[in-house]
Amino acid sequence: MKAQYTRAMDALHRICLFGAGLALVVITIIIPYGVFTRFVLNSASSWPEPLAILLMIWLSFLSAVICYREHLHIAVGWIPNMLSGGARTLLGMSIEICLLLTNLFLLWYGTKLCQATWNQSIAEFPNISVGVSYLPVPIGGLLTILFGVEKFLKLDFFPATPEGDALDTISSE
Repeated sequence: MKAQYTRAMDALHRICLFGAGLALVVITIIIPYGVFTRFVLNSASSWPEPLAILLMIWLSFLSAVICYREHLHIAVGWIPNMLSGGARTLLGMSIEICLLLTNLFLLWYGTKLCQATWNQSIAEFPNISVGVSYLPVPIGGLLTILFGVEKFLKLDFFPATPEGDALDTISSE
C-alpha cells in the first residue's frame, strides 16, 4: 500500500513540476511580448500582464508544494538535528500536524472563496471566472495534505543531514 501511494505521489509531484515549469515558460514568453507590443509597436496588448499574474499565482502554489515534498522549504534545521529517535519523530509529527491544519484551512476556505467568486468574471478575460484565480489556494492545500500524509506513512519529517555540515564541524571543534 505504501509503495503504491508513493508511486502515485511521485506522479503527482511530476505533474506539479510540469505545471510550474510550463507556467514559468509561458510567463517568460508573454511578458517580453507585452513589452514589445507596448514600446516597439506602440499598441499595448492588454492581456499579457493579467495572464502573467494568474500564472504566477499557479507557479507559486505549485512550487510551494514541490518544495514541501522535497524538504526545500524554509526551516530551522539545527533544532531537529540536535534531537534523535523519538524526540525527533515527535517534533516532526507536531510540525506536520500544524501544517496539516493550516492546509485544511486553505482547502476549506479556499474552496469557499472560489465558490463565492465563481460567477464573477475577470475584466481582461470576460469568459474566465474570478474563482479560477483563487483555485490554486484549495488545490495547493489539498496537494500539501496529500504529501503530508506521505510523510506520515514514511515517517520522513526532516531532510537527511549531509555529512560534514556546519553543525558537525562546529560540534567537533
